[in-house]
Amino acid sequence: MHIPQNTVIAVADGTKLSLFQNEGTPLDIKLTALPQDEIDASKIASGARHQSSAANPDDSQQDEDGFSNGVTEMLNRQVLDGRITSLVIIAAPRTLGEMRKGYHKQLSAVLVGELDKDLTGHSVQAIEKALEAA
Repeated sequence: MHIPQNTVIAVADGTKLSLFQNEGTPLDIKLTALPQDEIDASKIASGARHQSSAANPDDSQQDEDGFSNGVTEMLNRQVLDGRITSLVIIAAPRTLGEMRKGYHKQLSAVLVGELDKDLTGHSVQAIEKALEAA
C-alpha cells in the first residue's frame, strides 16, 4: 500500500486503538506512535441497543460496537479539525465494518486505504510489514 509521509494510521479492534504516523516515505514506512484523544465508548448506533436475553447473555458485542463508533467519531472530528489530512485504518473485519457506517464524507475523502486485519497488540514492525505487503 502506498502510504504518503505524515499519514495517520489508526489500528483498532473493539476494545483498543493505537495511532501512528508515517515518518518515512511511501515506500519505506516508518511508524511513530501518536497520542490519542479520549474515546467515548457509549456511541451505540441508534436502534442498536438490545436487551440482554438468553440469546444475548452479555453486552460485550454492544460494548465493542460502541467503542468502534467512538473511534470513528474521534477520527471524524480530527479530520474535520484539519488534524488528519491523510488516513489509513487497520481494524478487525467486524470492527472495520462497524466503523465504516459512521465515516463522515470528509474522512472518506482523506482515506488512503483500509486493511481488514486485527493488528492491535502487534509490534510496530509487524504493522509496517502488513502495510508494505498490502
